[in-house]
Amino acid sequence: MAELRHSSSIGGRATPSPRKRDDVTSPLSTENHPPRDDDDGGRDRYPRDRFRSLFSNHFQLLDESARFYSHNFKILLLFITILAFAGMYSVYSVISHLNAPYLCTKDGITLHCPHVKEPPSLWENPLSATTSWKSCAERRIGAISDLPEANETNGYIFIHAEGGLNQQRIAICNAVAVAKIMNATLILPVLKQDQIWKDQTKFEDIFDVDHFIDYLKDDVQIVRDIPSWFTDKSELFTSIRRTVKNIPKYAPAQFYIDNVLPRIKEKKIMALKPFVDRLGYDNVPQEINRLRCRVNYHALKFLPEIDEMAERLVARMRNRTGSSNPFMALHLRFEKGMVGLSFCDFVGTRAEKALMGLYRLKEWPRRFKDGSHLWPLALQKRKEGRCPLEPGEVAVMLRAMGYPKETQIYVASGQVYGGQNRMAPLRNMFPNLVTKEELTTKDELDGFRKHVTSLAALDFLVCLKSDVFVMTHGGNFAKLIIGARRYMGHRQKSIKPDKGLLSKSLGDPYMGWATFVEDVVITHQTRTGLPEATFPNYDIWENPLTPCMCKA
Repeated sequence: MAELRHSSSIGGRATPSPRKRDDVTSPLSTENHPPRDDDDGGRDRYPRDRFRSLFSNHFQLLDESARFYSHNFKILLLFITILAFAGMYSVYSVISHLNAPYLCTKDGITLHCPHVKEPPSLWENPLSATTSWKSCAERRIGAISDLPEANETNGYIFIHAEGGLNQQRIAICNAVAVAKIMNATLILPVLKQDQIWKDQTKFEDIFDVDHFIDYLKDDVQIVRDIPSWFTDKSELFTSIRRTVKNIPKYAPAQFYIDNVLPRIKEKKIMALKPFVDRLGYDNVPQEINRLRCRVNYHALKFLPEIDEMAERLVARMRNRTGSSNPFMALHLRFEKGMVGLSFCDFVGTRAEKALMGLYRLKEWPRRFKDGSHLWPLALQKRKEGRCPLEPGEVAVMLRAMGYPKETQIYVASGQVYGGQNRMAPLRNMFPNLVTKEELTTKDELDGFRKHVTSLAALDFLVCLKSDVFVMTHGGNFAKLIIGARRYMGHRQKSIKPDKGLLSKSLGDPYMGWATFVEDVVITHQTRTGLPEATFPNYDIWENPLTPCMCKA
């Protein structure tokens, strides 16, 4: 009994309750629980525990796989979302590009362009504060003249200033410079009648002669008329013996000393003709170029009555809205003669183009020939930006730059080719478009109509004093205006369009308005009339920086 009790007690201690045994030992441990073939309870219990463990491990693997695939799925979903947004943006861009309001829409003869927000630098030169140039070609007060006595002059020179007002102005400046080079006396230039202008204006009808002679008295001797001792005055206009004709274009100063001066010393009085562009720029001393600027910007003053009328026009432009407002001056070069001479192709009917062909054949027969070679030439010139801008093209450009419909615009122009129909797109987009004839009464202008150059002088002064000046093609008028505005302080904006860019953009049927605006604004940020470094043969009339301006 004692043995049995002892055995039973040991067995009781060695075999705890099933719940406690499960807590203490692992069901898969063979070391603690070897399999027993004769124990039915053991055969039933261990497979069930093994199954439970395997089932648990399987779910652990499934859980880890689920977490792994969930992480990958999130990455894939994010990638698909980004791809979807990129695709939607691309589709939107394509649709916007295809359906974009192209440069402008046309309704009959009216152009409708999208609105552009007005930038803050619309009426001022935004980069003018970054420069420190000032004019320095004026007469030096108290300077000692180096001129010889009147009886020591090498002779007298006489020139015909040909062309329109501004070509004549350049010729006068060159004449003073040539007289200085040869130490000769200049006879007051004659303004020759131009074949196009048909004008009989004299020097004293436009310019203040007394101021001209007095301002240059320390530089060049100038007399009002041919000396009285020279009796046959008509000989200067007709005689070959009294004319120097072999002066090349843009001749250097040395050419005059070597070839013209000896003849002047021999004959005492000589006429120089032709005299258009007969003096170079980079092949003359800098003081001679500075003298030309002195003549252009200081000595050549218009008559007081022309100045006063121009001031009235400017005042009327600045008060057209009832209060002080800025205004733009637009030099629109689209006269019939300019269109014909350019040999460019323009929008128009077949009949209009046929008439232009006949006009070109009549005026320039050698260049026109049969006209067959002109089409590829016209395309090339337009691509290179060598064609005058049409009024409609100017309107689109100004709107792209941000100028609103209310902008006050003074138009300096002759008779526009195509008349009101050609002007309609510009006038419809900018209705506050006026000329000097619309700002004045008939009586006010009658006193100036007898001299065509007087009317041109009014346009010149209004453009010079405008808040913004816009040129549309080259020429002496635009060059002199931009040059003078640079010389006088370059605070005012002077826009010189990039016609090559405009030709390319306006000829692109797929360019949207926003892209066009961006191209125009960025390109013209540096084309606002700031002084530029002069390079050889550059025209000092448009850019007087090097010889005529100095650091402030």
